[in-house]
Amino acid sequence: MSARNPGTDFDLEWLSKVRVNTQAVLKRAQHIQGLKLPKKQWQTAWLLKAASCIDLTTLAGDDTPSNVHRLCMKAIQPVRYDLLRRMDMHDKGLTTAAVCVYPSRVADAVRSLKAANSCLPVASVATGFPAGQTPLETRLQEVRMAVRDGATEIDIVINRTLALTGQWEVMYREIVQFREACGDAHMKTILATGDLGTFTNIYKASMVAMMAGSDFIKTSTGKEAVNATYPVAIVMVRAIRDYFLRTGHKVGFKPAGGIRTAQEALVWLTLIKEELGNDWLHPHLFRLGASSLLADIERQVYHHVTGQYAAYHEQPMA
Repeated sequence: MSARNPGTDFDLEWLSKVRVNTQAVLKRAQHIQGLKLPKKQWQTAWLLKAASCIDLTTLAGDDTPSNVHRLCMKAIQPVRYDLLRRMDMHDKGLTTAAVCVYPSRVADAVRSLKAANSCLPVASVATGFPAGQTPLETRLQEVRMAVRDGATEIDIVINRTLALTGQWEVMYREIVQFREACGDAHMKTILATGDLGTFTNIYKASMVAMMAGSDFIKTSTGKEAVNATYPVAIVMVRAIRDYFLRTGHKVGFKPAGGIRTAQEALVWLTLIKEELGNDWLHPHLFRLGASSLLADIERQVYHHVTGQYAAYHEQPMA
């Protein structure tokens, strides 16, 4: 992953000047969606790239050690070995970027990966996910416990109340404390953009999260009514670009929630390539938060290799 974002001092003057042109954002998002996507073997290569950027996720109330173990095994071998062999990709070390679980399941994931002799990162959601409405000390303790259990990436959620009421400096101070609690673990900050109301709020929240030392900014928890959308992504990646131009530090981007098809994954890769360039098209700066996406990617790869579509029951569970 990228060198950790050291963060910067809180800059209220910069934030106060921000205004986002809604029509321009919508037009740009529409343009991106209209671009031609790669076909045939180029499409398959892009889909394997997408698979390597997935944070393979289970965040369900009925998670158990056994389904976390199955998730870890799928992350280690995201596409069937026989399909990869037919493309001469079987020895290239293809895995997903990480697995992502609740804090109480981190130890299970670490155990499963260690038993399989894999050094795949374990990411944990924290800080009162998904609502972020628990006391600050409880949220900090949750981060510390996940790190103690072996999580090397922490997906924190912001307190949306602070964003909606314009308390940007208070939000900055909270995220700085989460950053400190993460220690050496990388921190991804979930903005829950579906709750923030305006593009201007989304841009400001992105900037505050980066100033406070986030290594990634992430669209959604996947639990909001509206999750990852292309217009929201345009606003967030423009904030990432502005932050890079101002500080020289590259912060990653992670869309999450509702990303289910291979076609959507191709559009996300296209958006990143167009807006941020090839440097960001790697797991250390781009992640896809998804649970069911991998099954469709594998289905499209199967079609490329065999000329037929597999039924979902013919594929190992994602």
